[in-house]
Amino acid sequence: MTNRLDLYKTELLRWNESVNLIGPEAAANLEGHVAEALRAGEILEPRGEVLDFGTGGGLPAIPMAIMAPEARFHLVEADQKKWAFLKHIVRECRLNSVVYGDRLARVLTRFPHDLRFSLVTSRGVGNPEEWLPSLVPFMEPDGRVALFQGTSDAQLHHFRKLDAVKLERGFLVTFHVEHP
Repeated sequence: MTNRLDLYKTELLRWNESVNLIGPEAAANLEGHVAEALRAGEILEPRGEVLDFGTGGGLPAIPMAIMAPEARFHLVEADQKKWAFLKHIVRECRLNSVVYGDRLARVLTRFPHDLRFSLVTSRGVGNPEEWLPSLVPFMEPDGRVALFQGTSDAQLHHFRKLDAVKLERGFLVTFHVEHP
C-alpha cells in the first residue's frame, strides 16, 4: 500500500505543476490530506461498488481505493485534464477503479441498470440536495453517502443522517439512503 500511496503523491505533485489538480494548500499539506483520506477510509470501510463524485485530483478517493482494493471505485470527474490524470493514476497504481470523464447526469445514463452503490462520497461539489436524489435508484438498500464538509449540520431530503466525525479539515458527514 505504501508504494502505491507514494506513487500517487509523486504523480499528483508532478502533474499539478502543469495541470491544476489541487490547490496550493492541498499541495503544501499533501501528507495531511492523504492521512485524512485514509482516516475516512478506516471510518467508512468501503466495500462493493463505491461512487466518488467530483473526484478532482483524487482526494479522498484514490487513497481510499488504494487501502480498499476489494472495493470497486467509480470516479466521476467532468474536467478533462483531471480526468486524464485519474485515468493515468488508476492505471499506474493498478486500482480497481473506473474513471468517467463527464457530468454526473450523463454518466448515470451509461451505468448498467443493475449497478448499485454501497457508498457514495464527495468533497465540496455543489449542493448535494441537487445531485444526490438522482443517485437514489443506484444505491443499495443499506447504501450510505459520505460528504466531506466544513460543518456537521447538513440535512438531506431522502437521506437520514448517521454520523458526523471531525477530521482535521472539516467533517465527514454520513447519511443512509431512504428509498421512497
